Parts: sequence; C-alpha cells; structure tokens
Amino acid sequence: MHHASIRTANIHRAIAFYEQLGFAVTERFTAGITLACWMEGLNGRIELLQIPEPRPAADAFADEHYTGYYHLCFDLTEIAPDLPGWVAALQQRFEQAVQASASVQPLKILLAPQQQMIGDCVYEVAFIADADGLPLEFIRMTGYVS
Repeated sequence: MHHASIRTANIHRAIAFYEQLGFAVTERFTAGITLACWMEGLNGRIELLQIPEPRPAADAFADEHYTGYYHLCFDLTEIAPDLPGWVAALQQRFEQAVQASASVQPLKILLAPQQQMIGDCVYEVAFIADADGLPLEFIRMTGYVS
C-alpha cells in the first residue's frame, strides 16, 4: 500500500498530532483548493487533506451500526517491547506537547491496552482517537497459543 488518506478539519492540528506518534512530513502539496501532505512513520505513510467547511466525523468507534472504513492499524511488534509501556510513554509525550503548543490536544484513549486472541496468536491491542476523533489501532503480537 502506498498510503492511507485522512481528511482533517485542521491540517496543522493533525500534523502536530501525528508528529507525536513519530510521523514526519515528507511532502507538502495542494490537492485542488485544499492543503495536503504526506507523513511517514510507524512503518507506513499517511496523507492528510484539509477539508474546507468540514462536518464532524461519524463516531466509528462507539457507533455499533456504523458502516464504512473503520480505522487504521499500526503494527508495533518490531517497534515496542510492550504496548502498555508504549501507550504510557505516548501519554507523557502528549502531556508535554499540550503544555508546549496550542496545536496539540490531549490524547484520547478509546481502548486501553489489552490482550486479544486472533486465531492462534496473542496480541496486545489499543485504540486512540486522532485529532479529528478518528480511531487508530495499535497492535503488537506477543506470541502463539498451541
């Protein structure tokens, strides 16, 4: 996959959010009349598009009847030794960034790290909301069950 595209109400606020996750802007451009950029981090690339006259996003995480694209998922298996520690460090990074910049909002955790069985694998999973409230999943494989 080349990139995943995210529409945002405020590209500067979205960039500040994703920078806290470890993403960096690699290209800035316009798409029609709107500001856009590519950011790379966590072994992937996202595209942010600022939307003129945005409407609030649907609550894809809490609405059990929502249909459509649900979330992006970042695999931290090779990046973090444990998901709870990674999320705790992320919370601290956001707390410091909120103090330093009005562009950064407090981190919203939708689902604290927990274990989940998928097939014969054990994963740690967590969800947070991005700058526009869209759910982001973070997953880390911890082992197999035989």
